[in-house]
Amino acid sequence: MEKLLWNEKLNIGVEIVDKAHANLFRIVGKLIELVNSDSNYQNACKEGIKYLEDYSIKHFAEEEAYMRSIRYSGYAKHKEIHDIFRDQTLVSLKKTLELSDYSLTAVHRFLNTMLGWLTGHIMTEDQMISGVPYKPNLYDYSTRVSVAAQAVSQAMKDLFHLDTALVDDNYYGQYLDMGFYCRLGYDMDDGGKVLILMGAEDKLIRRGVGLIYGMQTMRDTEMVHEVALQIFEQFLRHMGSLFRSDTTYSLHREELLTSDEFRSDFATRYPYSMLFETRLGRFLFCSRKWKPKRRKVSRIQES
Repeated sequence: MEKLLWNEKLNIGVEIVDKAHANLFRIVGKLIELVNSDSNYQNACKEGIKYLEDYSIKHFAEEEAYMRSIRYSGYAKHKEIHDIFRDQTLVSLKKTLELSDYSLTAVHRFLNTMLGWLTGHIMTEDQMISGVPYKPNLYDYSTRVSVAAQAVSQAMKDLFHLDTALVDDNYYGQYLDMGFYCRLGYDMDDGGKVLILMGAEDKLIRRGVGLIYGMQTMRDTEMVHEVALQIFEQFLRHMGSLFRSDTTYSLHREELLTSDEFRSDFATRYPYSMLFETRLGRFLFCSRKWKPKRRKVSRIQES
């Protein structure tokens, strides 16, 4: 594949943080080159991944110290995101690596997830600590499709600097020639559930992700999709921050889908089903929210 480059557009303007981010990308890039060029990659890869993990944790500590030094109001939330990634995501990925004896598939998944998560995190949460005032339009929760469409468009503009046009606000699948499909499920602290279904044209994902890393396009399909899944998860987190709400949520499921799985899920109908267009291609955004019904306890069970 083409060489992975640090994109200076991802700089947030804080030297110690920007240097660490560039180094993290360099380490991931070197590991990707190693895995793709050396058939006896395991031993070197084990050392490289351990170094990447240690450096990431050291960076989190330095970034958190900087946030405390400027009395950043979003410190607690930001630290929680670091903690979840360190204590849950990294632990899960490392377990998969060890159980597979650092198989090629597991190593690729580890590196792709790291790359996608770091990119999405830098584009969302880290931009907030740059000292540049950010005052987005905040939306009230509404059943109106127009409100959801505005939030999607603003999030795309904020993160990817892409203008979007709503092509169809009640899309029923006339144009399902997508190349990337994912589904993300969230638990709300009020007991509610949210399910997001997304699809995007292959050219949008390849060119969009490629441009982030200094390439015209990305050719490795597996890498593109796994990186994009992590970036879209951060995109949805940012989109959620655009609504006025005291309700918090947590991601409980994220998965890439095949075209058949996507079509089957899409056929179940979503209240929000919107098709958008950008200069790089089209994407579909569907969502639904519900509260599971409580099971009634019979008198026999109670006794």
